[in-house]
Amino acid sequence: MKRRESVFDGAPGIRLVADTFGDPHAPTVLLLHGGGQTRHAWHATATSLAHAGWHAIAVDLRGHGRSTRPQPPAYAIDHFVADVRALIAALAHAPIVIGASLGGIAGLLALTESPAAPAAGLILVDVAHRFQPRGGSRIVNFMQAHPDGFASLSDAADAIAAYLPHRDRPSNSDGLRHNLRYSDGRWKWHWDPQIVTQARQTMNDPAPLSDRLTEAARRLRQPCLLVRGAESDVLTPSIAHEFIELAATATLTEVPRAAHMVAGDNNDAFTAAICAWLDTLAPRTSQKPA
Repeated sequence: MKRRESVFDGAPGIRLVADTFGDPHAPTVLLLHGGGQTRHAWHATATSLAHAGWHAIAVDLRGHGRSTRPQPPAYAIDHFVADVRALIAALAHAPIVIGASLGGIAGLLALTESPAAPAAGLILVDVAHRFQPRGGSRIVNFMQAHPDGFASLSDAADAIAAYLPHRDRPSNSDGLRHNLRYSDGRWKWHWDPQIVTQARQTMNDPAPLSDRLTEAARRLRQPCLLVRGAESDVLTPSIAHEFIELAATATLTEVPRAAHMVAGDNNDAFTAAICAWLDTLAPRTSQKPA
């Protein structure tokens, strides 16, 4: 499935680069990656969704990939929420929003806090109203661990293998070119290091965000699928079931052999699970209200 590069306006001054897949007139799914990732994390899933008849849009969030790195840095959760609202407003039809981690948080708040963005449904990937602190801190610690980058792609692959021991280390590191950029003789992550400052603040005091997300879950009216990686150390079974109790429209599924980065850990099973859920939404049209 051929992908096309597009550019969307986020909040004022923010340019968001995206890949689009499938028929632009088909019902839309908007894919929002997690912190420290890029739109390429969704490539396999977006391709499968396009083959299944969806128009898939995978976006680089602000500060990630080729999207704008605002100056001064602006990476509070409300900045990401504003971008999601702007993205949805630019679409001809209200989309299904699929968000992993940071993308899921921004999507949930954009759909439930005023002014609420219209959406036909929401898929949250290993993120809910709160997180397991140890797992969340492990993510932030990894993001902070290599501020000067890597001498080679192989060195970066070694660091990722140590961080994700449950995954097989790829024999070829070239795929990491989507996640790193070459600068001053070093390979550096393709996201603004300033993002970690805000993430660390959230880890140190998660209660305010958790309170907002709890209220958001209660207000959610769209059909919602919560996808948990069965081996996740961020979204525990108890937290996932708490969310299902809070959100009346939500259902839960688990993806085996997957930790927090579900789509990357077991993409076939993840994509099959979300496609099966999407097929239950009838009719498959998602017109915006007039």
